[in-house]
Amino acid sequence: MTNTTFTIDICKPLKKAKGIPKEEDCPNGTMLCAIQRLVNTFEDSTSFIRAIPIAGKYTLHGGTELDPEITRLKTSSLASDREKEGFRLALHGPKYPEKNGVKQKAVIEFLCNDKAEEKIVMKNKGSVAPRKVDEDGDEEEDHSARGEMADDGHGGTVKYLDYSMVGDSEVLSLEWQTKYACEDAGKRGDDDKKSSGHWGFFTCIFLGTAAYLIFGSWLNYNRYSARGWDLVPHSETIRDIPYIFKDWMRRVVNTLQGGGSRGGYSAV
Repeated sequence: MTNTTFTIDICKPLKKAKGIPKEEDCPNGTMLCAIQRLVNTFEDSTSFIRAIPIAGKYTLHGGTELDPEITRLKTSSLASDREKEGFRLALHGPKYPEKNGVKQKAVIEFLCNDKAEEKIVMKNKGSVAPRKVDEDGDEEEDHSARGEMADDGHGGTVKYLDYSMVGDSEVLSLEWQTKYACEDAGKRGDDDKKSSGHWGFFTCIFLGTAAYLIFGSWLNYNRYSARGWDLVPHSETIRDIPYIFKDWMRRVVNTLQGGGSRGGYSAV
């Protein structure tokens, strides 16, 4: 049986893995790579078969472009799509093999899931789609692999749907549920940043005050053997705060009530 592992980065080309021979990895510029390995269940071993570049920019490999196509699901021509929130992303790749090969393509459906962080229970760690070998030795897709999911590392999940011929291209279909596909994701992120910034400010003030009181109390205890209220730094000032506040309020009231007077002098 063969095992196919898909690795994807929709933002930038994949980094080369250390310690892996060049011929056992996808070429530079690949953003979605499929690695096929032969699995020997009797000997509990695996061996490399091939690396398939499904999507990316390949200036040195035929000059193919990524040519992304984005479709908002709510404005799709399909009624089934308009019931969903998210978008569909199509990415293109080169022919594989390079000579007389088949065009590669990936179609990823990003679906809104604002509670994605609560659903990170996966069947497998990594996007894996095994393929079987029939009696003639030819590969065929194992449809039981459909629905395999992996954690995307940001609270979302990636589900494998299909990898088969569609027209003249071999198309990988994935479903990606994430909170970042929600139409209000940008606004929600800004609100979260503002809220966290406010809480961070008050937290700093609280921790700073607490540290000052604790250190001052410890210093008064060890240096002056203080007890009770005397432990607290500036305890006399703290005890006078209610009276200071009361006196300040009295001054404010007197100022407001005596706004029409002539600086404290009476007319003769």
